Amino acid sequence: MTTIFKRTLGVLALCTGLLQPVLAQTAPAAPAAPGAAAGTPLSAVDAEAWLDGLMPAALRTARVPGAVVVLVKDGQVLVQKGYGWADWEKSVPVDAQRTLFRPGSVSKLFTWVAVMQQVEQGKLDLDADLNKYLDFKIPAHKSGKALTLRHVMTHTTGLEETARDLLTYSDKAPDLGAVLKGYVPPYVYEPGSTPGYSNYATALAGYIVERLSGLSFDDYIEQKVLHPLGMKSSTFRQPLPAALKSQMSVGYFSQDKAGAGFEVISMPPAGSLSSPGEDMGRFMMAMLNQGKLGDAQVLKAETLKQMFTQVTRPLPDVAGIGLGFYQQDINGHRAFGHGGDTVLFHTDLALFVDKGIGLYVSFNASGERGMGKWLRDRVFEGFADRYLPDTRPVSKPQVDEATAKAHSQLIAGAHRTSRREDSTFLSLLQLLSPLKVEALADGRIAVDLAGARSVFREVKPLLWEEEKGKRRIQALMENGKITRWAMEPYAFAFVFEPVPALASPLALLLLCVAMSVTAATALLWPLVATLRRQHGVAKPARSVSAVRVASVLVLVALGLWTATVVCLENLDDTSVLLPLSQLVTLLAFVGGLLASAWHVRTVFQAGSSASKWARALSVLWLLSFAILVIMGWSHHMISFNQWY
Repeated sequence: MTTIFKRTLGVLALCTGLLQPVLAQTAPAAPAAPGAAAGTPLSAVDAEAWLDGLMPAALRTARVPGAVVVLVKDGQVLVQKGYGWADWEKSVPVDAQRTLFRPGSVSKLFTWVAVMQQVEQGKLDLDADLNKYLDFKIPAHKSGKALTLRHVMTHTTGLEETARDLLTYSDKAPDLGAVLKGYVPPYVYEPGSTPGYSNYATALAGYIVERLSGLSFDDYIEQKVLHPLGMKSSTFRQPLPAALKSQMSVGYFSQDKAGAGFEVISMPPAGSLSSPGEDMGRFMMAMLNQGKLGDAQVLKAETLKQMFTQVTRPLPDVAGIGLGFYQQDINGHRAFGHGGDTVLFHTDLALFVDKGIGLYVSFNASGERGMGKWLRDRVFEGFADRYLPDTRPVSKPQVDEATAKAHSQLIAGAHRTSRREDSTFLSLLQLLSPLKVEALADGRIAVDLAGARSVFREVKPLLWEEEKGKRRIQALMENGKITRWAMEPYAFAFVFEPVPALASPLALLLLCVAMSVTAATALLWPLVATLRRQHGVAKPARSVSAVRVASVLVLVALGLWTATVVCLENLDDTSVLLPLSQLVTLLAFVGGLLASAWHVRTVFQAGSSASKWARALSVLWLLSFAILVIMGWSHHMISFNQWY
């Protein structure tokens, strides 16, 4: 079941682009000496030749049907090219001017443009209680602190993530207001205190734009952002308008396995854009040209400057997020942008704002073993290393070995992300799939993330740089303990903190032992009954039968939860399986606790006639069901909350 829940992380990552080892970050893998060459001069001819040498073979290796790449510089398109197939079966090639891809959470950048347009018009205040702009109420945090749009744009709302029905294959357009009012996720943190990437919060921002403008969100984005920039083939509408359906790329898991169809995002402002490469190039040029493209001015220059310079950081030395655009210091060059993933499409956009360069890539499949997502990242990394290499000197450690060893021990252990669900059964992810940090003997630390192991060395107190990589980790220590730490490039979206006791490896071990005891009880029941009849042994006490029945129900509950998570992964309806799983869990865990308590009483009341083994088994059953009840209640398997 652990493997299934690990895969469920992919559902939570929809429209985010956060669970992949994304763009190369601040610390260089092999920095050049000061004064080293500045890299290959960037030109249309060289960039296209480089991409032509990379993309076709890479797509074949990754088993990804198609991709689109757009590169702009100083208001000009250098490369705008499709590679591979928009429809593998029908041999339809990707056309950068025509073929629509789904950029997932890159869509959020358009939502932020719409929000800032309203700010420019004086209709919105980023620091006001956003309930001022809604027709329903978002409760204040228990501290009394209200949510603001600044919290929303910097992903510091403190709200839980939501996953239910985030992405479906419906043929109906989602009702944004109804979706938002249907379930308001609770707080995990005080607003403004902790990053926690939120699709729900982004959708709130789009809904506010809708209410203030008097237009539907789709209409507003078309009239005020897309069409002014000449993005005539782009739309947030779902399902696609009839005129654009023929242009849509098929989405794939890999080149021999197509997806179920057009993916519908239930909260459109968070990720429903469909767009060809050419249109995304126009958007990048406008953002790099102080909000202007041709005669259209979608944002004022001072507004964009504010969006790129007001950076919120979870810790002082790691990359953070501007107003909506997250920061990526690639090879020491300042960049802002966003990544995006649906189930089928995988995208990234980066603006090197000081260089006038914008790069956009999108792939129409995850590919073999997720290599499509990996390839997306390697395109950016390869581009930066070729044209914008890191010329900074190698960092010299400022921490002695004894201190490094002490700090590595402090940060070692199991950790959970601040982007999570605490009030639903998906809190089990904290228990089953924590991020583990290992302290190495020489003072370095190792982290296993997204299936890859990385080693970091401490270069400054509580600041680690990746060896043979470009990521950094920074930790916060209070009262001699690490309370949280952040890793680039994920720092804008979430930080990590030690797991609580009921989500610790010890808690998982106890849960596994309890499950093993009940499973053995259920599975051995027929064998024990057969042996009893063969040897003429008297029937066991009714309390024993009750414990055995409860143990069988535990296995049934486990099977139902497995089926529920599989449905969740496959984007199937869980409206029947989820409550059934919760009901059977309640009967199995609580019923088993009552039955085992009854049996303990029966055995100990029998006095000396009960063997020590019978007494030990009765106590073992009681402890096992007590553990199941505690863990089931703590992780909301014993619950009737239908949201997640």
